[in-house]
Amino acid sequence: MATPTKPRRRARIVVGSAKAAVDSAIYLDDRLPFARWLRPQLRKLFPSHWSFLLGELALYSFALLVLTGTFLTLFYQAHPGVAFASTVDLSLDVRGGLLMRQLHHWSATVFVLAIVAHLCRVFFTGAFRRPRELTWMLGVVLFGLVLFESFLGVSLPADQLAMTGLREAHGLLLSIPLVGTYLAAFAFDGGFPGQVIPRVFVTHVLLVPGILMALVPLHALILTWRQKHTERRSSRRESEERATEQRVTGGPFFPYFAVKNGATALFTMGAIAALATFVKVNPVWEHGAYRAGGHVPSAQPFWYFGVLDGAQRLVPPWEITVGGYVLQPGLWIPPLVLTVFFGILLLYPFIERRLTGDGDHHHLLDRPSQAPVRTGLGVAVITFFAVSWAGTWVSEASPPMHSAPGLPPPLQAPDALLTVPHDTYTAIVTGLRVAVFVLPVAAFVITRAVCRGRAA
Repeated sequence: MATPTKPRRRARIVVGSAKAAVDSAIYLDDRLPFARWLRPQLRKLFPSHWSFLLGELALYSFALLVLTGTFLTLFYQAHPGVAFASTVDLSLDVRGGLLMRQLHHWSATVFVLAIVAHLCRVFFTGAFRRPRELTWMLGVVLFGLVLFESFLGVSLPADQLAMTGLREAHGLLLSIPLVGTYLAAFAFDGGFPGQVIPRVFVTHVLLVPGILMALVPLHALILTWRQKHTERRSSRRESEERATEQRVTGGPFFPYFAVKNGATALFTMGAIAALATFVKVNPVWEHGAYRAGGHVPSAQPFWYFGVLDGAQRLVPPWEITVGGYVLQPGLWIPPLVLTVFFGILLLYPFIERRLTGDGDHHHLLDRPSQAPVRTGLGVAVITFFAVSWAGTWVSEASPPMHSAPGLPPPLQAPDALLTVPHDTYTAIVTGLRVAVFVLPVAAFVITRAVCRGRAA
């Protein structure tokens, strides 16, 4: 007969820990009934198509933004006199500082890209329709806030490139009739540059992130969790597809969707880390500190600012004199166009419902070919912004500069990415001015015709 042996100490610890965990769970469940709420939530079905993970891609980029931004805040000094020096020290002297700056930059870029891709998916498939109008509106507000937050972040290094962007914003505020001087004085605390860096820092680190921290969970978790997810159309006949309007397919949150989310998070952070390691961006020590009247570095605006900057270049320099005051409407047109665009985008679910008379609940997604007008409008808007962005791809060659006798020679303007003579630049701008009106209309007509042909 075998003599029973005493369990080893490690096995006793494992068994004791498991029993303690079970007892703790029972204790908490008796007082806070988590199990009754958590059990059905873990079995909630989530879609399996990869396009539904674009929102998660943005979410994990935002999480990395918060983490890296917290690190950068510990070393950055938001004072006009030392902001640039602290950014250079952070990049070159702080251990891991440059990597953190790169991670922060690429996280912001991937964040904006993921939001744009997610917004396009929702728009072209009609996922914004009833009962998801509030989710769509929150997404549009988040998109606008993220663009504004990105502009503030690019301005914080206070180098020549950053301060030139702020100088442009200051001039835009001053061009607004009646209230422009008051708005500029409020934002910049007087003349340029004033105390704009501390104000940009507070807005970038506290105000806008606080709003984002409140809206992101509301948009991504609460509303989405409370509603049934949308369904992709199968290859069945239209009559059979209508029967799937109330059907729910997919995998449970745990373990299926949780594992996919974990893999998406690892992939997102790994890709951003690879970009931050091997691709250098925004080398402020090469741009130098801000000098009034200095040349702007040879860097084009980031792609999500290029639309506004390119539109400013395409609008003619109109001036209107009213009562002795010179008004410059050419400066107002691009911001007004963006304001109207965001207003229509915000209210688009209600606009489409009013025009089509479709007030039903929709859980089944459309194929783009099944909504020719909506798809044509989306392609036309993308074409319009692409042409506007193209205005930043080319620059006019700067004229040669000479200094007075006895003075040091002036600094020459750096070579731009694409520099052309004056006549060529004028011809390109004229062509883009025509294209910004012609190409969106052509894109709408062609896209609508193609969609109708595929749906026939």
